[in-house]
Amino acid sequence: MPNDKQTIYKGRFAPSPTGPVHFGTLIAAVGSYLQAKANNGKWLIRMEDVDTTRKVEGSDKKILDTLEAFRFEWDGEIIYQSEQTRHYEKALEQLIDQSLVFPCLCSRKQLTTIDSDIYPGTCRDRKLPENNEHALRLLAKNITIEFDDIVMGKQSQSMAQQCGDFVIKRRDGLFAYQLAVVVDDALQNITEIVRGSDLLDSTPRQVYIQQLLGYPTPAYCHLPLAVDSDGNKISKSEGATKVDIKNREKLICSVLVFLGQNPPADLSSCNINDIWKWAEEHWDVSHIQSKTHIQPVLSQ
Repeated sequence: MPNDKQTIYKGRFAPSPTGPVHFGTLIAAVGSYLQAKANNGKWLIRMEDVDTTRKVEGSDKKILDTLEAFRFEWDGEIIYQSEQTRHYEKALEQLIDQSLVFPCLCSRKQLTTIDSDIYPGTCRDRKLPENNEHALRLLAKNITIEFDDIVMGKQSQSMAQQCGDFVIKRRDGLFAYQLAVVVDDALQNITEIVRGSDLLDSTPRQVYIQQLLGYPTPAYCHLPLAVDSDGNKISKSEGATKVDIKNREKLICSVLVFLGQNPPADLSSCNINDIWKWAEEHWDVSHIQSKTHIQPVLSQ
């Protein structure tokens, strides 16, 4: 498994190939890229296609083409989650050996009738193997997970009371994101995870899994989400418009403004290489607002 001797910073950008790059995607890409550069580290790309039912054919190539057009430079080979199943199986076996996994026969319809978002433990006493169609849930111990996010500050979550037993393998046989991402980050020796604050609430689950599997816990840096005037996340699921490569200089500068880097007003009129040079020389993660949502002001 992972090498504990992590002597070099390793960050990653992990888009889901479910559509083109939009402004929200660009924020995560720029933030993770500049944080890696600031730490003289490596920046890896991973396609998070563990949910193959949502994958849009050809969108992975379009994402990479867009990143190239914006002059991002990544290190090493690109990993696809859909090709890592054997590693997820091994991690699952480790958790089963600890008697922390149980089969759950509850349907989505059954769970929607519950007043709470916390799984009520209906199937907790069921044992493997289970012949009926089922998901696999990880038992949430009565412990509190705490971590200090670089942007959002101290975070704390009770696994039993605020999270509950959660799915790590779905009824359709696909591994859940929570397990897959932990295994991927460990395999790639990721030392710091820079991503959107929509995943802030998921982080305690991932730290919990890391502890159970004996993996190191990376540092976390959650960036504010870009929202529209109605407070809705600017994302593929909301039908966000893909970024226009012809407008790349202004878009990168808009991201830098969004992330609190205060670029000079005339920077967007420079060529893309000079913009990156300025951004790398002036990047300061402490300037990012510790807000989960911000409405961006896009350069005209």
